[in-house]
Amino acid sequence: MYELILLFFDICLFRKGPQDVPVSKWLLRFLVIAYIAVSFLLSLMTVNTGDALLQATVEVTLIVAFSWGVLLIARRTARFLQTACALLATDAVISFFAIPAMATLAGQGAGLAFLVIILLMLWHWAVSGYIFSKALQQPVSFGLGVAFLYILTSYQVMALLFPELIVAE
Repeated sequence: MYELILLFFDICLFRKGPQDVPVSKWLLRFLVIAYIAVSFLLSLMTVNTGDALLQATVEVTLIVAFSWGVLLIARRTARFLQTACALLATDAVISFFAIPAMATLAGQGAGLAFLVIILLMLWHWAVSGYIFSKALQQPVSFGLGVAFLYILTSYQVMALLFPELIVAE
């Protein structure tokens, strides 16, 4: 287990890629649960328990479905398990680091917390782009475009399903 955690940190630091992730349905199932747990904790700061669980489930479904669709279009579905595992694990790692920042948004240090969240979002985009570029055997710029498309699509779906996530001023 320790080796897997190090592997996912190495992917977050661009030292390894999705090709280094073991091909394992068990690992994918485990990472789906881990992702839902971290996302649930993050969402629980702003919504009730039921909505947090529902949002986390929708998020994990979006990641899995989008990665499958992209790999299907590129005719690289053999890389699905590794790509989905890498995306789920790195997103969970980065989201885990966002929990303290999200917790301090309402209190003192909100400006710094907001900056940290923006930096984590950019890091997530870069890591996702890196993973997509490796999985699709395309330049990183292409992977960043695919990752941006995912982020935009997931934001729109989440806003449609959970309009309370959009803060009106």
